[in-house]
Amino acid sequence: MRASLLVLGLYLSALCQTPADLNEQRARRAELVKALPDGVVVLFARAGGEGRGRYFQEPNFLYLSGWRRPGAALLLAPGREILFLPPRDERTETYEGPMLTAEDEGAPSITGFDKVLPTTHFERELHAALEKWPKIYTAVSRPEAERLRTLAPLRPISDVRPALARLRAKKSAGELERIRRSIDVTIEAHRAAWKRVAPGTYEYQIAATLMGTFLERGCEDAAYAPIVASGRNALILHYEENSRRMEAGELLLVDSGASCNGYAADLTRTVPVSGRFTPRQRELYEVVLGALKAVMAAVRPGVLLGGRASNVGLQKIARDYLDAHGKDSRGRPLGAHFVHGIGHRVGLEVHDAHQETVNLPLEAGDVIAIEPGVYLKEEGIGIRIEDMVLVTEQGAVLLSEALPREAAEIERELAAVAGAARIR
Repeated sequence: MRASLLVLGLYLSALCQTPADLNEQRARRAELVKALPDGVVVLFARAGGEGRGRYFQEPNFLYLSGWRRPGAALLLAPGREILFLPPRDERTETYEGPMLTAEDEGAPSITGFDKVLPTTHFERELHAALEKWPKIYTAVSRPEAERLRTLAPLRPISDVRPALARLRAKKSAGELERIRRSIDVTIEAHRAAWKRVAPGTYEYQIAATLMGTFLERGCEDAAYAPIVASGRNALILHYEENSRRMEAGELLLVDSGASCNGYAADLTRTVPVSGRFTPRQRELYEVVLGALKAVMAAVRPGVLLGGRASNVGLQKIARDYLDAHGKDSRGRPLGAHFVHGIGHRVGLEVHDAHQETVNLPLEAGDVIAIEPGVYLKEEGIGIRIEDMVLVTEQGAVLLSEALPREAAEIERELAAVAGAARIR
């Protein structure tokens, strides 16, 4: 066994875990078990090499354990919590650094689990738990669910994600602190990007400024691939090519957020490449901004977000506002040109447990992104404005207030940075 405070310190530092984090994760596990008292919860960490090039932990596994390395598993049941860690492997340590294993004496203190076992003990412990509890709860869409069906073919397997999504929706004070940090860095990145907005600049240069700011400020990555869409590219909702040269007189839509210590931000602004909106651009921009403000004013516990194809909740408020306040080039209401959902919860994922929570009423403690937009193909204009808010009993608290969104404020800021560039 490798002793010690040194190993303990190294792992706590690498995992960005504090004693408060470990206590919070322990409380989350207890809440989940309380919600599912008739079964055994089993979750698996992502395998190495799965997903993006850099390793990112499966969000539900991370939420319950804080563990950021591949190959682990956890088992939860009333009165029983076990984290399973893979055995030491010299090749893995050569490429990825020191491994913590179940045999290390600091493992329980480092992980916050009273019982840490090798992954070779998983089947034995699963069968022991199933002698007492009849059901298995797991993420049924994960490939490991098939392994559980093979190990326990006669036991019902249910999806754990709805119960986890309800827990994840309401953010703790610690989560809010991390989200605010991601928002602050994202705002800094957007404002840095605005200093480069000018005719002749390429979209990828703006993307590089965003990413550079995220990394320079100590965040691990972007929460999603930056969308830097000039001109007609803004009509593509998930445009990621970021290769076009910006031209005078058009708009630039930037949808980008940082991921800091595992928590995402998601902000969008649409700005004029030449520094000032044309009358038509400003007219449309003001309508989209008005829809954002109308939705924010309606945010409160009990309200539904509403999905893209629905006509309820905040989705309906946004569409009704667009219909009432603007028209396209053929004189038709703008609501038909709002082609995506009004928003989503944000947390460990930028669309945080979205499929499981989109139909859940908002609660105090939810953090949501609100993003009305209009996309007019005939005019080659796409405009989206996105802010993040905290839901409270009194309504919405704007978390991204420091990033200008009024048309006049944006024009002033772009003029100021352009003036500073000329002076230099």
